Amino acid sequence: MDTFWWFALLIVFIGAEAATVNMVSAWFAAGALAALVTALLGGQLWLQITVFLVVSAVCLVLLRPIAKKYFTPKLTRTNVDALAGKTCLCVTDIDNLTGAGQVRLGDVEWSARSTTGEAIPAGTEVKIDRVEGVKVYVTPVTVKV
Repeated sequence: MDTFWWFALLIVFIGAEAATVNMVSAWFAAGALAALVTALLGGQLWLQITVFLVVSAVCLVLLRPIAKKYFTPKLTRTNVDALAGKTCLCVTDIDNLTGAGQVRLGDVEWSARSTTGEAIPAGTEVKIDRVEGVKVYVTPVTVKV
């Protein structure tokens, strides 16, 4: 009768992992599978429970970090998020006090503000620090000689 419960737990843990994809239930499914094999080989209930706990704990502690490293998708910044860090040209003077300034990135002109609050003259190469709404916040690129 122990085999039925271990098999049922195995199915529940696999279902929970499929539903959540948190890389937690899979390790308990491995423990349930090991306990099921122990039960099929005639192991006592205390041994089955011990095998379940040990295998689950070892898999959770040792294999979860490795699995998360390889199965966690790498996020690629797109659209506006991809602008941060890019360099562009200041086409009009940037002055936070008057609310003026524009930069050109490719074929698009953006309203711009200085991240530091300092005025930036037209023609300066600037780096985009962040985007807020339709404005980019920039800092001058320092030229190293």
